Amino acid sequence: MLQSGEFDSYSSTMAGELQHLVDTTGRRLDRSVAIDDAQIRLLAYNSHDSAVDSVRMNSVLQRNVSREIVDFIYASGGRKALDLFTVPVNEELGLTLGRVGMPIRYRNALLGFVWLLISEGEVDEDQAEVLRHTADAAAMILHREQLLDELSRSRERELTRDVLSGERSLREDAASRLADEGLMVAGPAVAVTMLLRPVDRSTLTERDRLSVAVGVDQLRRRLPRNSAIQLDRPDHSLLIVSVAERSTQTHLDSLIVAARERVLSESGRQNIECWVGIGEPRTSVADVRESYEESRRSADVAQVVKVLGNVVRYRDLGVYGLLAELSEDRLENSIHSGLQSLLCHEDSKSEALLATLESFLDNAGDVKRTSEALCVHRGSLYYRLRRIQEITRADLANGDDRLALHLSLKVARLLDLR
Repeated sequence: MLQSGEFDSYSSTMAGELQHLVDTTGRRLDRSVAIDDAQIRLLAYNSHDSAVDSVRMNSVLQRNVSREIVDFIYASGGRKALDLFTVPVNEELGLTLGRVGMPIRYRNALLGFVWLLISEGEVDEDQAEVLRHTADAAAMILHREQLLDELSRSRERELTRDVLSGERSLREDAASRLADEGLMVAGPAVAVTMLLRPVDRSTLTERDRLSVAVGVDQLRRRLPRNSAIQLDRPDHSLLIVSVAERSTQTHLDSLIVAARERVLSESGRQNIECWVGIGEPRTSVADVRESYEESRRSADVAQVVKVLGNVVRYRDLGVYGLLAELSEDRLENSIHSGLQSLLCHEDSKSEALLATLESFLDNAGDVKRTSEALCVHRGSLYYRLRRIQEITRADLANGDDRLALHLSLKVARLLDLR
């Protein structure tokens, strides 16, 4: 089996081969030439005196472009092209120079594109033939790299599943192999779980699942090399991240937010939401299983308790983290009978009473702070509190009753009963 170092050498070989191909083609045509992958991420380009637009500059600097530009290129013929096609100017997207593209395909599968700039002149049949040969050569290089990458990812998935095993010895052996094979550096690590859920509770589509995998993959690619491993499961994707480097810890949150936005963009559906849970760091990859469970629990709780936000760390769950460890039946049976009466109370003001009770308890029974938080007069607040006591048969002056109601409110949120 190929080890990580061998994969690295093949990857660098691919880059060198594509660069040689671009340089050779550029000299033959006396033009600027670039090769992108199917996601319009720049793989190789030659130095040339011609001007370039902001899209190419960003591609050179960041190695990727916006989703809008990808969609525009595909809509201009890139998705189905079998031969030369033209991408027109689109100044709103920063495409101030038109392009001629040649698709790179292997057995009809689209792997990327070879690009020329229209500003450097028309493409005659002789030049078109050179581009066809260039695309064929690039297809062989990219297909070989694709196969090698899949071998590497297959090994990574196997070891990642073992790292999450319930057997300690299996986890330790997998963590050791991940480090030995250069797939992930040893040291402290944290788990990040990302899941997508339709608001209307409809079934996830294959595109939905793929969008989550793509978003997590983007996050992975923006982290230092060999500092993260990914595992895609039917209803969520997991990333285990090494946090040995301080820079990774510093930028992880912003990278997660960007990855979440990519997931929503890739899904393209309305009324769908993406939730991200982050577990607590563990001292070694062999212990990251617990962090994974925390990250999954955080994402599950966040989608119910909306006030927590879309990206939630386990440490910020507070009492919800403790409650989430109980079964749904136990939680439902633990709800204070008085709160159940309030939840079932048929009154146009029942929502206002629930909001009042929660604010009153969150503010430790402080009437002044509660009235300010709710923007109501103290007289109105006192009236609401009396109605709450009548319906719940609880004494809000009693500490035990306040605690029982407060916990029951949190449980009601967790069970989505409110």
